[in-house]
Amino acid sequence: MASLAFPARSRLRTWAEEYGLLAIALSFVVLAGAGVALFVVGDEQLARELIQRYGLAALLVIFVLEGAMLLYFAPSEVLVPAAIGALATTDGGYDWGAIVAIFVVAVVGATAGQTTLFVLAQRGGREWLLQKPWFRVSESKLDRFDGWFDRWGHAAVPVSNALLFTRGMLTVPAGVAEMRVRRFAALSAVGTLVFETWLAVSFYYLNEAGLLWFL
Repeated sequence: MASLAFPARSRLRTWAEEYGLLAIALSFVVLAGAGVALFVVGDEQLARELIQRYGLAALLVIFVLEGAMLLYFAPSEVLVPAAIGALATTDGGYDWGAIVAIFVVAVVGATAGQTTLFVLAQRGGREWLLQKPWFRVSESKLDRFDGWFDRWGHAAVPVSNALLFTRGMLTVPAGVAEMRVRRFAALSAVGTLVFETWLAVSFYYLNEAGLLWFL
C-alpha cells in the first residue's frame, strides 16, 4: 500500500514543480480579466447588486479578487458591511447565522486570493510581478513594505492585513522571503478576520448613531 502511495505523491510533486507556476499564472490571468472587466463596467453599486442577487457565491468571488489585489471596482472596506446589510438584516434584527457565514466566506476568499498571489511571488519572483500590468503596486512602494517585513518578520503579515491602506501589501515580500505557505495562509486569515470584524463593528455603531444616512 505504501509503495503505491509513494509514486502517486512523487508524480503529484513532479507535476506541481513543472506546471504549478503555469497553473497559478493562468488562474491569475482569469482573475485579472474578471477584475478589469468589472472595473470597466462596474462600481460599488454593482458589488452590492451582485451580493444581493447571488449571495455568498458572489461574495466569495469578490473576496478572492480582493485578496489577490485585483479588486478594482469597489473598496474592500464596504464588502462585509454591505453583505450584512443585504443578506443578514431582517425586520427583527440580524441573522447571526448568516453573519457567521459572511465572515467565513470573507476570510476564506481573501485568504485564497492572497495565498495565490503569495505563491506566484514565491515562484515567479519580485521582478516578474513588477512587469505585469495587472500588478498595481509600484516598485518604490514594494521596497517600503519589503523593509517592513525585514524589520518585523512574520508578525507584519497579520498586522498589515488588519489595517486600511496596508492590507495585502506584505503578500509579495512574504512570498519572496520564502515564508512557508501554511504559515502565511494562517497569518493572512487572522489579519482578515480582525480587519472585517472591526469594520463591521464600526459600521454598526456609526449606522446606529445615524452617521451613515448617505449610504
